[in-house]
Amino acid sequence: MTTTLAFDVYGTLIDTQGVNIALQKLVGDKAMDFSCTWRDKQLEYSFRRGLMQNYETFAVCTRQALDYTCVYYKTPLTADQKTDLLSIYRVLPAFEDVKAGLTQLKAAGFHLYAFSNGAADALEILLSAAGIRDFFLGIVSVDDLKSFKPNPGVYSHFLRKSKATGNSAWLISSNPFDVIGAISAGMNSAWIRRSPDAIFDPWGIDPTITVYSFTELNKKITEQSPW
Repeated sequence: MTTTLAFDVYGTLIDTQGVNIALQKLVGDKAMDFSCTWRDKQLEYSFRRGLMQNYETFAVCTRQALDYTCVYYKTPLTADQKTDLLSIYRVLPAFEDVKAGLTQLKAAGFHLYAFSNGAADALEILLSAAGIRDFFLGIVSVDDLKSFKPNPGVYSHFLRKSKATGNSAWLISSNPFDVIGAISAGMNSAWIRRSPDAIFDPWGIDPTITVYSFTELNKKITEQSPW
């Protein structure tokens, strides 16, 4: 049986801190804090919209999170400056270890998919710009269901689209909420712990495996597979 791997995109494949260079020119030494708040609000808004069943695309959540962050840091940006930042968000870079790890996994025969809160058209642009689109058999977006991770329905949607079963499918993510969501929905999951300071939520639902680099995935997942 072939093992199917679902890769979260933002923060896992793609470095969302890649916007920092542009932010430094606009907000100076507040750039890192500004970027982190923007990212946190982006996720919060997607969670809230999912619970409220008041769906807007992830791009809308990103734009509204930017508006909030500008107010929070008392840093008014012009409409053109915001547009430029949002444009950069569509072409962010992949993490340095991603291509090497994906190359190993594809060569090993795993079925690779991108699986994201982002809309499919935006993901096509993003992954192509990062030079990693060709690694994936397809892109599965939660936009099809008008909801967001970690709604259990979106993980079931992935399994249907990829024609995989829960025990042969893995979610690969650096986001603990995503890992917990996938395991709760019956999938295996690997947590990419990119920083030793990263904390996994103490819910009593642990990752199937934890790795510190994409290049560890092939060996660790193969060790866990019963076939």
